Parts: sequence; structure tokens; C-alpha cells
Amino acid sequence: MRASEAAKAAGVTRKALRYYEEAGLLTPSRLANGYREYSPTDVRLAAEIRSLTAIGLTPRETRPFLECLRGGHGSGDDCPESLAAYNQKIRALDRLIARLTHTRHQLAEQLRAAAGRPMSDDQEDSMPSPESMLPAADPLPDDLPAPADDGAADHLSGRQLPPLTFLATDGSQVRLDAACAGRWILFIYPLTGDPAADIPQGWNEIPGARGCSQEACSFRDNLAELRSCGVDQVIALSSDRAEYQQALVRRLHLPYPLLSDPDHYLSRILDLPTFEANGTTLYKRITLVMRGATIEHVFYPIFPPDTHAQQVVEWLRERS
Repeated sequence: MRASEAAKAAGVTRKALRYYEEAGLLTPSRLANGYREYSPTDVRLAAEIRSLTAIGLTPRETRPFLECLRGGHGSGDDCPESLAAYNQKIRALDRLIARLTHTRHQLAEQLRAAAGRPMSDDQEDSMPSPESMLPAADPLPDDLPAPADDGAADHLSGRQLPPLTFLATDGSQVRLDAACAGRWILFIYPLTGDPAADIPQGWNEIPGARGCSQEACSFRDNLAELRSCGVDQVIALSSDRAEYQQALVRRLHLPYPLLSDPDHYLSRILDLPTFEANGTTLYKRITLVMRGATIEHVFYPIFPPDTHAQQVVEWLRERS
């Protein structure tokens, strides 16, 4: 087959085929008119190069895999030489990771040393505030629908939190009814969006669904105000996976723990409001002001979520 047909069949470009040939990885035959003629084997080898480079190997590092296929094996990594190539690449990556880790450690030490030196008044005046350096969530759309009060939280005031224990993003085990002896906040949210992925289909149209990252940042940015109003602890809970919650804490620099409840144990005991989206059960957004294990006040429904923490601060100030 001609170069254009072979490239399409292998999922590569014609330029890539030419490069593979120049590197000695492919050896298509030549027709009398000088055109290259690619065989099904050439297409199979080009596809193998494409799949291996997609996971980090260079085209030249794919040679043992190609020789394995040429030898009649069903897979390019059926041969010992291919396994050795995997191992060699892994060792090279380990060395690179070690060098990068060492470099990062040196940079962090330099940063700590520089930050610890006293600054002049002019330098201090020109430094941005710590709050302005924190990452911010994307602004919410202006046309989000507001949720209506469906009465699904009317029964919660005065209830006691159950003795459920959850793993927190800071590595601790948090038992809800013993989380804090004083006044504290438990805010519950549906899920937080992945910045690398589109939001779930129809998410913006679900009243009260959008805005979890914005709400998390709101509690982060108002944490000092909440503490000045007598709040000893802020904890968040959702049905998000624990590993994703940990990534969220790192991404948004959240200074409070998040608890993962994918099986909705808390909802089963307290009959918390939930909703269905794309075949998944999610918590509705709700905030509980706690006194020890007793629910003192319930915020529900919550809208807009990006200013909700300020609403909690205002409620606390009125009662201080």
C-alpha cells in the first residue's frame, strides 16, 4: 500500500513513516517508479511504535519490540529483549525522578532561606498578601438556577451526629460525634469538578449543583473570620473519592480536612437530602453549624455557593 494508506491504517502521519524509515525502524519496498510500498507488517510495526511512544519510549527505543514482531511473536513484548527495554526505561526514569527530587529539595531550601531573611519596609510593602497568592476557582456562570427549599432538611436541627468515622485528607481518622467539643462547621457538597475534564452533562441546569470548588475556596478564604466568631473547626464532606479530595486540597490549598463518604453512610442515618445525576447519587449542598455533636443550625438550600461562607460568618456575628 502507498504511504498515505499505510499512515492512516497505522494511525500515524506520513511524516512519521518517513522518520521511522530514516531511523531504520521500517524498510518498505520500492516500486519500479520509486514509490514506497508498505506491507501489512510495516503497518503493524508503525502502530507498535505509535503505541510505545505514547507511553514514554522514544522511537529508537522501540527497536527490540519491532524485532520481536518481525520474529513472528504475537506481541512486541513477548521477547526477553523487550522486557529488558522496559526495565532499562524504568531505571532511567527512576534516575530522572531522583535528580528532579534533589533539585526540588534544593530549591525549597533556597526558598525557605530567602523567605526567612528580614525584608526592608519597601520590600514588605511591595509583597502581595498571602490571600492574593492562593489559587482561585473559576467564576460561576451568571445564569445558574437557584435551588428551592424542599423541606428535606427541616428535621435536622437538634439532631446528634452519629459515631461514624471517616478518613480525612490530612491522614487522620475523624469520628463525627467527637470531631470537636466546641462550635464547628460541617459543610456537605455534591462533588468538585476536575479542571482537566468537562463538567458532567447537564450539571449547570441542576439547581444548586454547580459551585463546589467555589464554596471550598469561600470557606478557605473566610476561615480567619469564622475562627474570630468562635468556630474551632471546619470540616467538609462529600461522596468524592478520597484520592481526588486529596488532589483538591493540594490544588486549592485548603486548610481544613475533607471527608469521603462514597457509600452515603451519613445520609442513611440522618436522612440528608440527595439527588441523582448521571446515574450517581450525590449529596445536596448543606451546611451544619455544630455544638459538639449537636446540630445547632442548618443552612439549606445554599445559593450562591461562592459567598456562602460569608453568610455563615454573618449568622455567627448576629449571635455572638
